[in-house]
Amino acid sequence: MIKLLIYMLGVWIAGCCIHYNSRFYVTVFEQKKEEENRVYKKIRVSAFLLFFAVSLILFCLIHFKYASLLTTIWNYLLRDTLVKESILAPVGISFITFSAISYLVDIYRGDTRGGSFIDCMLYLSFFPKVISGPIVLWKDFAPMLEKRVVTSEGVVSGLNRVMIGFAKKLILADQFGLCISRVSVSGTDVMTGWGIAFLYMLQIYYDFSGYSDIAIGLARLLGFEFQENFRFPYRSTSITEFWRRWHISLGRWFREYIYFPLGGSRRGERRTICNVAVVFAVTGIWHGAGWNYLLWGGINGAMVILERLLKEKKFYQKQPAVCKWFVTMLVTFFCWQFFRFPSFSGSLEWLKLMFGAFRQQHIYFSWRYYFDAQIITLAVIGAAGAVLPGNAGIQRWYERFSGKKAGFLIQEVGLLSLFIIAVLFMINSTYSPFIYFQY
Repeated sequence: MIKLLIYMLGVWIAGCCIHYNSRFYVTVFEQKKEEENRVYKKIRVSAFLLFFAVSLILFCLIHFKYASLLTTIWNYLLRDTLVKESILAPVGISFITFSAISYLVDIYRGDTRGGSFIDCMLYLSFFPKVISGPIVLWKDFAPMLEKRVVTSEGVVSGLNRVMIGFAKKLILADQFGLCISRVSVSGTDVMTGWGIAFLYMLQIYYDFSGYSDIAIGLARLLGFEFQENFRFPYRSTSITEFWRRWHISLGRWFREYIYFPLGGSRRGERRTICNVAVVFAVTGIWHGAGWNYLLWGGINGAMVILERLLKEKKFYQKQPAVCKWFVTMLVTFFCWQFFRFPSFSGSLEWLKLMFGAFRQQHIYFSWRYYFDAQIITLAVIGAAGAVLPGNAGIQRWYERFSGKKAGFLIQEVGLLSLFIIAVLFMINSTYSPFIYFQY
């Protein structure tokens, strides 16, 4: 707790220094090759302060998340026999880092002023978002501190959102996760390999979107309105669209603080492609220090670049939406297998199992052992729930239905019933981790 207070105090002081030094400049010069004269350029003092503060923030993140890996690599290079020392990372360090950088950069850009120390502490440690997001930018959070209003409609809407999140997490994600945790690559048949891979695709969506629903709902109860973090990503017809629908707050953070500062799409096609590649490389590294995460980010980045190059081609535009959707889901499906395991070897073994290339003498348990009637039913519900409610026609019908008194009553009874069932699932289950807690 003391370290966290010191961390937040340091971020707040850095923000104050950046704000008060934004009017001062230092003069530097650069030598042009084709000219003999020197061209002078002014740089704000606050730019140096921002660079120093962000470097310290990133040092803290690297120390806790990647120090063990870097130590292992260093010992390997030196042929040292020292045992790798593991460092326990504070819960939510990644999302606190995102918030801290947003706080400083938004002040530097003049998007908003820095708040008091209490405001800064609240922003960095606001409990609904601090562990797994959604990532809220300081320029969006600061106005809420002044205009925050708790209303009866907001309370009802917030409670509904929390109940939906609990149902996603406890009824669907945890049951899928429990089934997945029971399966090992050894002694498993091919059908189980494909089925478990599909369950993980559903688990990670309902686990993370469920937590986001809970966080958004809790914030709404307190008068804070957070932006949506998921918009039915499994309806996407391209990987580019997928990343506009999946973990929206993370994508926005990378655009605001990495993609746009690199030049975005304003400096030509080649530079744009390089910027996209950098963003997805950083995305992979942020999720974990392993080749599988780099490959996961690399495949997604390569697909986004490929789609960018093909989007004006007539043959691509003529492709049916269902074909584009199928290819997008296929790429996403296999990419999740690299994301699922902490090591590349684990991902490779599971892919070998799926394609029948994993050598094993005996099959101890077939798919029938793991996929009972309950799991199959929940998987069908999960697959339908990840796609159908995103249909515009269904959404319009539901808005009309819930807008009526009878429909609203049925909605509340249904959500309360789901919440009670979710609690019963939680009581009877010992498996309840959030996947994104590790990031």
